[in-house]
Amino acid sequence: MTKLTIATRVSDLALWQAYHIKDRIEASYPEITVELNKIVSNGDKVLDKPLALIGGKGHFTKELEDEMLAGNADIAVHSLKDVPTYIPEGLELVAVTKRQDQSDVFLSHNYATLEDLPQGALVGTTSLRRRMQLLKQRPDLKVKDLRGNVNTRLRKLQEGEYDAIILAWIGLSRLDLLKDVPYTQKLSLDMMIPPMGQAALGIEIVSGNEKIREIAESLKDENTFICTQIERDFISKIGAGCSAPVACNAVMENDMITFRVMIGFPDGTNIVHEKLVVNVVASKDLGSGLAQKMIDNGALELLKHAEKIAFKDEMPQRL
Repeated sequence: MTKLTIATRVSDLALWQAYHIKDRIEASYPEITVELNKIVSNGDKVLDKPLALIGGKGHFTKELEDEMLAGNADIAVHSLKDVPTYIPEGLELVAVTKRQDQSDVFLSHNYATLEDLPQGALVGTTSLRRRMQLLKQRPDLKVKDLRGNVNTRLRKLQEGEYDAIILAWIGLSRLDLLKDVPYTQKLSLDMMIPPMGQAALGIEIVSGNEKIREIAESLKDENTFICTQIERDFISKIGAGCSAPVACNAVMENDMITFRVMIGFPDGTNIVHEKLVVNVVASKDLGSGLAQKMIDNGALELLKHAEKIAFKDEMPQRL
């Protein structure tokens, strides 16, 4: 083959990620020209509703998958956190790139840290996971939905719509945007557990093409793949959708894996939190096993109720 087409969203961060993978492929396979198929996903179009009410983060991946199934792209580059645990027939998630810093970051123009926010301060986030963990630590805060691309969110913060916002550190770092905010505080993984797959890229391919598989697997980082598979196994087993606050993160260091999970209500109550440390050789069923333990202790009922109260003032829109 002489040409490979990558399906990608058109946000600044998605394009950074796609060009990063394009450069890596062309460096390893100089005989191949890589082109981008740039797609405006539904998740990028509907900005006046929380993601959970338009079908969740799967709306960031569906159009890319449709392009691949239609023969218009060979691979898709996703933020792994946006990739549902179910992959459509005819496609495969074959590689996960080396994960960088998974932390969330506190951003403000007036307050140096989360602890410095005054009583009743307004914090912006789209994430029920962040909402849950923020209100667990600071039940006095007011949390308001925050949609739009990264630049839009930073503009809203600068214009004073929020006292602070919480975003993923990695996206701001890749786009060199941290320098534009006076106060930033990287939140520890114990303070703010990330979502499944944060800070890694997922490489999805059309099944049946061995050359495409070879190229995609050349991008794979084995340790990141192990950790993110644990996270995806947990989410798949527990059946947590984006309408329920769920945090889930595995980190490997010196052949030991630390696995943190948290579920609860969006208002920061009814929290169930687990943190396990195991050797990598014993980690194969860590995600699904911990999910089953939490299911046995009533997690499904907790999540069902959390979904009911997450957006009780808004009717879900299924698109």
